[in-house]
This record gives sequence, structure tokens and C-alpha cells, in this order.
Amino acid sequence: MKALVTGAAGFIGSTLTERLLADGADVVGIDCFTDYYERAVKERNLSGARRHPRFRFLDARIQDVDLRALLADRTHLFHLAAQAGVRKSWGRDFAIYTTNNIEATQVLLEAVAGNPTLERFVYSSSSSVYGDLVAMPMREDALPQPVSPYGVSKLAAEQLCYLYFANFGVPTVSLRYFTVYGPRQRPDMGFHKFLRATLRNEPITVYGDGEQTRDFTFVGDAVEANVSAAQRGIAGRVYNIGGGSRVSVNHVLDVIGRVTGRPPRVVREADQKGDMRHTYADTQLARADLGFAPAVGLEEGLTAEFRWLSELL
Repeated sequence: MKALVTGAAGFIGSTLTERLLADGADVVGIDCFTDYYERAVKERNLSGARRHPRFRFLDARIQDVDLRALLADRTHLFHLAAQAGVRKSWGRDFAIYTTNNIEATQVLLEAVAGNPTLERFVYSSSSSVYGDLVAMPMREDALPQPVSPYGVSKLAAEQLCYLYFANFGVPTVSLRYFTVYGPRQRPDMGFHKFLRATLRNEPITVYGDGEQTRDFTFVGDAVEANVSAAQRGIAGRVYNIGGGSRVSVNHVLDVIGRVTGRPPRVVREADQKGDMRHTYADTQLARADLGFAPAVGLEEGLTAEFRWLSELL
């Protein structure tokens, strides 16, 4: 495999990069180090890959490089680069999401249209595309109605992937992640914030009553889904990638208390616009086509993230 990984310095992207290198792939990574969180965190994520002889890194925006030349010999493209964050995607900041999530995806797709060496284009989508009106568990054939600008941007990019498959034969496969967590999780994400606050004996802010639920997915399982999609994913299809650990935020807080050995201090605030009430993945299609089967449960995964974070703080 000769892979291009976009967003290679990020949480999932760096973990996937190391897995591909361990499997014997030649990997080119690209990341533009947006200021959504500190560059030093992403540089730390990249430190292992940078020492590998089969890894080459580009510090650049997708829109600013000669993509046709870069992709000329690539057999696989894993597109993880994106502007993250539901709550920050409103108002004037939405322009950042259209640039980094929609425009960047279209530019990549245009560059690989007609590329005979490309075997798979694996796009990282999100459960945010579903919204709140979809029956549980969420199936890929449900009508997506996102309730945040971020979700709209991810759905738009997902639709671009399908239209380049339908019109130009680009072998796109989209993965809808359900709340990925684990070592290297972004500092703005819930588990990272909860664990960090508990370690420091600081209060944890919970929006709403805490009875909202999420289908939590360990990063290793998300990476395994990418590898399987690259090998077995059916072009043009979308797959739910969920960890099978659907629980409430209040339950998560109980688990964090057990994992850390100290009860979290919780402060409750009002619901936030754009936050989905519940997510729950139907993963039957991913199981059938990709052989996807999440291997890490919530308490085991939270323990791994707690140990990683403890070493940093």
C-alpha cells in the first residue's frame, strides 16, 4: 500500500498513520496545523511517524499542493483532515468549515478523478450527519437531517464523495464515526476534558441533564475500520462505525470515577445548540462488508485514555 493520509497530525489520523506504517505501507501525511488546538499537541502525535523511513510529511493545506503529482503513485487515500467542533461551527466561523471540510474534499476528489492507481478513497464522516429525527439504531439509509453547521459540512463532503463515485468512478468509501475517544483525543472533546478535570480536581461542565446518550467508539476500532474499508469497502457505500458502547453522559461520569479513583465534580449548564440528544449506530453493514467488530469496551478504552493523559499532565 502507498497511502496518503490527510489530517495526519490529528487524533485519528496520527493513530492510523502509525498503524499503516506498522503494516508495511509507504505513507505520505499532510496537515496544515489549523489553530483549533495547539500545534504542539499535533507535533507530539506525529513524533513516532516522523522517525519512520517510510513516512514523508507535508506541512500544507490540501488546496495549496500539487495534488495530481502527490497522488500519482498512491494506491489509497485516507481523508481525515477537517475542521472539527459542533459548537464552534455557527455564525461567521462557518466559513472555516466550508473551506476545510467541503472545499478541501472537492479539491481532493477532483485530483483523483481518472487516477488509475487509486484503489480506495476512504472519507472520514460523522454521526453528526443524522440529526435528532432518525430512528434508533441509526441506519445508513435513514434520511440525514443534521442539527449543526458542522454536521451539514460533513454531509456535504460525503455527498461529494458519492457524486465523484457515480460520475467519475472514484472508489470512495465513507465512514460515519460515532464519538471516537482514546489516547491522543483532542483536548476539546468530552472524555479528554472530563479526565483532565478529574485529574486536576477541577469541575466538569455537563450540558443538559446528562441523560443524553452516545455510541462511544475506541480509536483503535476506528482505525481498524479504516484499514478494512481500504481493503474490503464497497465503492460508493457509507458505513456506520460505532463502538457498541451506547451509554449516557451520567454513566460515563460514573465510569470515570472508577477509572481515576476519584469522583468527578460536576457543574450542569443549559443544553447547547447543535448537540444531538442521542446517537446509536446500526453497524450491520460494516460487519457484513468490512468484518467490522469493535474490540474495546468503554471502561477498557477510558482506562487507556486515562493512562495516556496521566503521563502528559
